[in-house]
Amino acid sequence: MLRINYLHGLAASFRIWNRPIRYFHSLDQNKHRTPTRHKFAKTSKNPVKTLDVEPKVYMRDTISNIYKILRYSTWDSAETQLKQLPLKWDSFTVNQVLKTHPPMEKAWLFFNWVDKVRGFKHDQFTYTTMLDIFGEAGRVSSMKYLFQQMQEKGLKIDVVTYTSSLYWLSKSGDFDGAMETWEEMRGKRCFPTVVSYTAYMKVLFDNKRIKEGTDVYKEMLQSGISPNCHTYTVLMEYLFGAGKYEEALEIFNKMQEAGVKPDKAACNILVEKCCKAGETWPIIRILQYMKENFIVLRYPIFLIALETLRAAGESDALLRQVHPHICVECISNERVIEYKGNDSKDPLSLDRELVWVLLKRQNLLAIDGLLAELSDKNIQLDSEMMSAVVHVNCNRYRPDGALFAFKFSVKTGIELERTAYLALIGCLIRSSMFNDIVDIVTEMTSAGHSLGVYLASLLIYRLGCARRPSCAAKIFDLLPDDQKCVATYTALVGIYFAAGTADKGLKIYKTMQRKGIHPSLGTYCVLVAGLKKLGRVSNAETFQKEKKILQKDAYFRESIPIEEKICDLLFVRDVVS
Repeated sequence: MLRINYLHGLAASFRIWNRPIRYFHSLDQNKHRTPTRHKFAKTSKNPVKTLDVEPKVYMRDTISNIYKILRYSTWDSAETQLKQLPLKWDSFTVNQVLKTHPPMEKAWLFFNWVDKVRGFKHDQFTYTTMLDIFGEAGRVSSMKYLFQQMQEKGLKIDVVTYTSSLYWLSKSGDFDGAMETWEEMRGKRCFPTVVSYTAYMKVLFDNKRIKEGTDVYKEMLQSGISPNCHTYTVLMEYLFGAGKYEEALEIFNKMQEAGVKPDKAACNILVEKCCKAGETWPIIRILQYMKENFIVLRYPIFLIALETLRAAGESDALLRQVHPHICVECISNERVIEYKGNDSKDPLSLDRELVWVLLKRQNLLAIDGLLAELSDKNIQLDSEMMSAVVHVNCNRYRPDGALFAFKFSVKTGIELERTAYLALIGCLIRSSMFNDIVDIVTEMTSAGHSLGVYLASLLIYRLGCARRPSCAAKIFDLLPDDQKCVATYTALVGIYFAAGTADKGLKIYKTMQRKGIHPSLGTYCVLVAGLKKLGRVSNAETFQKEKKILQKDAYFRESIPIEEKICDLLFVRDVVS
């Protein structure tokens, strides 16, 4: 995607130490001569010739180089460079390259290209890694195709392959497929590892199959496999979600007695679970452990924990001690909200005053509950108050609470302030919650508020970064005609280049020209960079020439429209990632 004004795999390193020791022996055995006759004779020394030693190339450097080729070159260029590498392709090398996770399309092209190299043959390891890449990208059908290929070629399908398939099937919502994979693995007498047991337990617990999940855990113990930290975390996560806090904390203590210490990920998951349930005493117990073991929460979880403790009237002293690097008083530089209230004496004013009191006390969980009750009663609040509720939720990093307040406003016909809409959009983007942004912009437009050229271009750009081109296009369509300018058109062109659809990007560009909108320097930067990345070099060269002409003409222009200035400010960079 465009970058505004401003890179996994492990490779083994083999060191072969070769230290040559040279011994110089005199081969001539001459008779002893008197020193007087050769007192001033010069002895000649044969100089040792220095050898040019080539620098040693380690495998990790080779893997890194191949990754960069796949990541930054078009496939035609990458294929040429791969053929020129002085490298014997084997299963280990190919597997390590795939584990660096190059772009999925390049990984698949590389996988098929190396299969045609003389002397190379894919094995269970390379197939499993490629299968994992497809699974992570949500390409379940492609993952199943590879699994079928492994079966047809008679490759060994081990526990790692089955576990990866099981996990990604469950992740895609195919619970039945995940269970079938587990049963097939057991039927082939492929014995599960602790990773397999843990992954399957999580699948069962997440789908409310509590008895089956418990039976799998007991089976793991009976087979002599000791649970690891992730196994314990899955168990405690389920118990916290079921409200069984005593049992969860008992496991928390017993795993330490067994020599397995909860890690940072476990502590964050458990604290977040407790916060969602509004339970503070388990949080205190976990924070005490974190203080003793120098573990901290991720910043978003810290904010949620701080809010939960404050809402329950608990002291946040221990939380501060665990996180001495965070200044609680300076968090978010929260805006001071001054609500003037409603002077009317109607019976609804009591509900308004109650919301205001809870807002002043930062009791946002209580506000959520109150809004839910008021929504059922179809009771309205005013715009200023609901805007304040949205602002406070956004400042406290509560996207769900802010979104709930927004939906309450829509249901009751309340139009929020422009700043509240913008704060909500920013909060959802930072939380990677993109599904509701189009609805928010729609309501914002209906309320008579405008994004503006700069914010609209930024929003379209950010949705493109998140691979949401359809959402970005809808945002563009919602803009008034005077904001469909060179900056917003350029942002729209860029998202299609980032999505790999150059033709759509060029179509948008031609539409812009037909409407009489002239491209700016930023537009040409997007076109040149995007076309080069997609292998359309000849098209890129054409736009490069037009860009140079525009740069020359810029010296003779008296003034530049503000839309072009915004476009150049955002997009005068020739990098599309």
